[in-house]
Amino acid sequence: MLTIIVRSIIIYLIVLLVFRLMGKRQLGQMQPFELVLTLIIADLATIPMAEVSVPVLHGVVPLLTLVVLHFVLTLISRSSHVFSKIISGKPVIIVNPKGIDYQAMKKLNLSTDDIFEALRESGYFNISQVQYAIMETNGKVSVMPKADYSPVTNLDLKTNAEDSFLPIILVSDGKIIKDNIALADVSEEEIKQMINKYGNNEQSIKNILLLTLNKVGEGYLQTKTGEGVTFQKEVKA
Repeated sequence: MLTIIVRSIIIYLIVLLVFRLMGKRQLGQMQPFELVLTLIIADLATIPMAEVSVPVLHGVVPLLTLVVLHFVLTLISRSSHVFSKIISGKPVIIVNPKGIDYQAMKKLNLSTDDIFEALRESGYFNISQVQYAIMETNGKVSVMPKADYSPVTNLDLKTNAEDSFLPIILVSDGKIIKDNIALADVSEEEIKQMINKYGNNEQSIKNILLLTLNKVGEGYLQTKTGEGVTFQKEVKA
C-alpha cells in the first residue's frame, strides 16, 4: 500500500510539472494537438500508479517524451504557417453578412443550435445583429456585430476617459502577498495602516478577505465578515 501511495505522489508531481511546462491554457483554449497530448498524458499517468509491476521509470519516460514532442510541435507551428494549419486547422467564417455559411457549418459538423449557442455566449441573441462569426482553431467563436449593435465606446461618444490600472492584490484570505508588496511600492506597515483606516475598525490581517491597490492609489478592502469598500490612498510623490 505504501508503495502505491509513493508511486502515486511521484507520478502526480511529474504530471503537474508537465502541465506547468506546457503552459496555462484551459481545456477550451487548447489547440487539437495539445488536447490529444493532454488526454494521452492522463492515460499514461494512471498505468504506473495502479500497476505496481510496471516500473515508475516506464511511466516517466513516455511523459517526458510527450513534453519534448509538445515543444517541438509548438516550435514548428510558430515557424511554419502551413504546418500550423495542418495540425491546428485555421479559423473558419460560419456567419457572414448573408447569414449562416451552410457549407462551412457542415464542414465543421455544426448544427444551427451550436451556432446560436455560441452567439448567445457572446451576448447576441439574434443572428441579424451579427456581421461575422468566426470559428477559431481552439473551438471558440469570435463575433463581430453589425455597426448598429456594436458596444458604444468613449471614442464613439467623443468623451475623455482615464486609463484603467491593474489592481495589485496585497492581502488575500488573511495573508499578505509578499511578492506584490514591492510591486505596489508599499510596506507591511502601510498595509496595516490601510486596514486600520478602511477596514471598519478591523485590526487583524487574518480577518481580511481581500485588499487590492493600483498604482494611482485606488484600493479595495473587504473583511471576511463585512462588505467591500473602495478608497483612495495618497500616492507617493
